Amino acid sequence: MAFGNLSEAEPMHKIVPCLWFDQQAVEAARFYASVFPKSKVGRKSYYDEESSKPSGMKPGTVLTVSMTLMGQDFMAMNGGPVFKFSEAVSFFVHCRTAREVDRIFKKLSHKGEIMMPLGSYPFSERYAFFKDRFGVAWQVMLSKDKPHITPCLLFVGKSLGKAEAAARYYAAVFKRSRIRTMSLYKKGEDGKPGTVKFSSFLIEGQEFAAMDGAGPHKFAFNESISFVVNCKTQAEVDYYWKKLTKGGKVVQCGWLKDRFGVSWQVVPTILDEMLMDKDPEKALRVMAAMLKMKKIDIAALKKAYEGK
Repeated sequence: MAFGNLSEAEPMHKIVPCLWFDQQAVEAARFYASVFPKSKVGRKSYYDEESSKPSGMKPGTVLTVSMTLMGQDFMAMNGGPVFKFSEAVSFFVHCRTAREVDRIFKKLSHKGEIMMPLGSYPFSERYAFFKDRFGVAWQVMLSKDKPHITPCLLFVGKSLGKAEAAARYYAAVFKRSRIRTMSLYKKGEDGKPGTVKFSSFLIEGQEFAAMDGAGPHKFAFNESISFVVNCKTQAEVDYYWKKLTKGGKVVQCGWLKDRFGVSWQVVPTILDEMLMDKDPEKALRVMAAMLKMKKIDIAALKKAYEGK
């Protein structure tokens, strides 16, 4: 379902990672805001009678909660026990000091699972790869860059070798985009020669990373983490929907999977305004209309809002 907008009173990135929890979205948002500096929990939205029907959630239950972590906007949603978090999408946390790496690692990894222990590696003097207590994967590292969080896509199994194509495709689809770094494995290194050791790219001015991971990995991309594309017009919705569904899969309510298996939500910003209207009847009509859609139709939403 397309529930990934932030309120106009809050900072809004063009692309916002959305984390699908069972029923721990608020708990997770508060936890993350307590771990990361310059972070806050934002506005909540709630299940109504219409949205509760397909989800099985009770009306009045928190549906989504927005949060800003180290300047990066996120959305957490309660969707029920449908998807489990996958290491295919993780988040790099760039820190200026080893002390900050250690502090964040200690808090964030508590009761989690360590994949690569905190230590010194060829690419960083202080680094760790782990899952937190909710199952979300993080890579905390000492970096020369300013402190920030970067979504990272890891291509493994059947997707191995597609990291470069994905990075270049996203950079071509989105505006204000470019490839920053593209480092490939060479013969004799741990990875498959010619696949991506590490890549960094900007889409809509936001930093992303992509890598290929050789080995017997059993995880893959799924809907547990999707990326919300906030659109101001129907033309934008149409453009991103057409581009991202090509070779991919149409889902429902603005959700789709692209050709690489990565999940996206293509969402008009006006949807949030209508769903948050003080008149509950208007919001219910909009929700009922949206639940019947695949690609979001702004004109149809406005008709439902106006009761036409």
